[in-house]
Amino acid sequence: MSEVVPIIRNPILPGFNPDPSIVRVGDDYYVATSTFEWFPGVQIHHSRDLIHWRLLTRPLTRPSQLNMLGDPDSCGVWAPCLSYDDALFYLIYTDVKRYGRTTVAGATGASLRDFHNYVVTSIRIDGEWSDPVYLNSSGFDPSLFHDDDGRKYLLNMLWDHRPGHNRFAGIVLQEYSVGERKLIGQRRLIFEGTPLGLTEAPHLYKRNGYYFLLTAEGGTGWGHAVTLARSRELTGPYELHPDVYILSSRNRPDIEQQRAGHADLVETQNGETYMVHLCGRPLRNRGRCTLGRETAIQKMVWSDDDWLRTADEQGLPYVEVNAPQLPVHAFPEPVTRENFDESQLPLDFQWLRSPWPDELFSLTARPGHLRLFGRESIGSLFRQALVARRQQAHCFSAATVVDFEPEHFQQMAGLVCYYNGAKYHYLYISHDEIMGKHLRVMSGLPDQAQGDAFTTPIAIPNGVPMHLRVEVDYERLYFAYRVDGNDWTWLPEQFDASVLSDEASSPGLPNFTGAFVGMCCQDLSGTARSADFDYFEYRERAFRAKPFI
Repeated sequence: MSEVVPIIRNPILPGFNPDPSIVRVGDDYYVATSTFEWFPGVQIHHSRDLIHWRLLTRPLTRPSQLNMLGDPDSCGVWAPCLSYDDALFYLIYTDVKRYGRTTVAGATGASLRDFHNYVVTSIRIDGEWSDPVYLNSSGFDPSLFHDDDGRKYLLNMLWDHRPGHNRFAGIVLQEYSVGERKLIGQRRLIFEGTPLGLTEAPHLYKRNGYYFLLTAEGGTGWGHAVTLARSRELTGPYELHPDVYILSSRNRPDIEQQRAGHADLVETQNGETYMVHLCGRPLRNRGRCTLGRETAIQKMVWSDDDWLRTADEQGLPYVEVNAPQLPVHAFPEPVTRENFDESQLPLDFQWLRSPWPDELFSLTARPGHLRLFGRESIGSLFRQALVARRQQAHCFSAATVVDFEPEHFQQMAGLVCYYNGAKYHYLYISHDEIMGKHLRVMSGLPDQAQGDAFTTPIAIPNGVPMHLRVEVDYERLYFAYRVDGNDWTWLPEQFDASVLSDEASSPGLPNFTGAFVGMCCQDLSGTARSADFDYFEYRERAFRAKPFI
C-alpha cells in the first residue's frame, strides 16, 4: 500500500492576511502578515507542519511602537518582514502616513507619500517586543537580510516621486549596524525590476554561492507575479531567472487563486523548500475579493541549474499542495461564540488605529460584556469605537446582542460589516424625535453615484436588549433582529456584500485590507454614550440558497 501524502489546503491563512513573511525556528514556523490600519499591528501565525495554523500574537501593542491616529484607510502597517538570528527575532515594518490619492489610474498618478520603516526585536515570538528603531522613509516593503559573515542589510523598494520617473524605482540595499542601531554606509540600487513594473516586496537569500533576490511585480491586483534574480555579489548585477516570473496567476483567469505574488521562502528541517505568497479568491458572480488578500503556500524545487521553480515547473498557485514529511500538529478548533467573560479582548478581534483602547472600549466596566464608548463617526481616521473580526469564508453567520438606549439621532450602535470608512453595511440602533428608538441600515457605497444609503427606520421597544444578526452568502447579505423570546424579523432588503472588497472603490484610492464583521458605537454629540454587547458569534458554513432557514 502506498503511503498517503498529507495535503496542505490553500489558503493557509484565509481572509485579510496579506504580504506574508515566513521564518522557521527549530520545529516551529511563523508567518507575519500586514494589518494596515487595524490595531494591534502585525498578525503572527504559528504552525509545526505547514498544514495547520493558529493566530499566535500581534507584537505591536504600545503607543511607542505604533500610533496610527490619522493614518488613511489602507495605510498604517504594510508588509512586515520576520526573521531570526543569534537567538533574536527581528520584525521590520512600515507605518504609512500618507498614500496620496492618484489622479489617474495606477501608481503613475501618485506623487508624494510617507513611508516610515522601523525594526523591533524580541527573544520570544509571543513575548514583549522592543521599542522601535527608525530606519528610513525611502520606500516601503522593507526586509532584513542576515549574511553569513554576520553583517545585516536592509532592503526596500525605492519610491521616486519626480515627474516622468518610474515611481517604483527598484530595490535598494543598505547595511544595518546592530551596535549603532542605524543604517550605515552607502545606499545602493541593486535591482531596477523588469518591464512588468511595480517592483516591490524584496527578500534576499544566500545559497550555493549565489545571492537570490525575490521580488513582487505587476501590482497587487490581477497582474501580480513573483520575480527571481541572482548574483554572485551582494550588490549585483542580478541576472533574471530563465522564466523571469516563477509564480503568477496573471495569464490564468480560470484558476481559483488569483493575484498571486508577494512571496517569501522557507526551508524545512528535511531540506524541502516552500514559498508563501499572497493570493485572492474572487467572487464568481462579481469578480471581487471580499476576503481581501490572503496567504497561500506552494512547494518549490531547486533545479540542477541552481534556479528555483514550482514543483511541477508550471509556475501556478494550487489549492492543494503536498505537505512536507513532518509530524501532523493540529490546533484546537476556534470558538464560534465569544461571551466577553475575560478582561482582555479575544485574539481574533481588532480595532482601528488607536493605541489607547481604554478610550474606545472596556471589558471590565460591565463584567461579561464588551462596552463600547460612543466616539467619532464610522468614517473617522482617529478615535472610532469599532471592534471587529475578519470575515474568513465566503459564507457565514454572525450575531450579537446589544443593550443601548440612545437619546437622539447622533447616538448609534449595532452590528457592522465593514471594509473601510467608505465601504460598509451597518445595522444600527438610534433615536429621533418622531419615531423614537429605531433600527435601520446605513451603507457606504463607494462605487455608486450617492456615497451612502439608508433603509426605512423600524420602531423598536425601549429598555430591552436587541439581538442583531447577519447572513452572508458570497455577494448576498441579509440582516435580522429580534428581542428575547421572539422570532427573528428579517429586513426585506438584500445588500451587496461585494462592496466590502478591494475592487469596489472610487478611482485612485488604496484598497488593501478585507471585510470585517463586528460591533461599533458612535456618539457624534461628544457625550460618549455607551453600548454593551453581551456576546458575539461568528460561524462559517456552507452556502444557503435560503439564508433565513
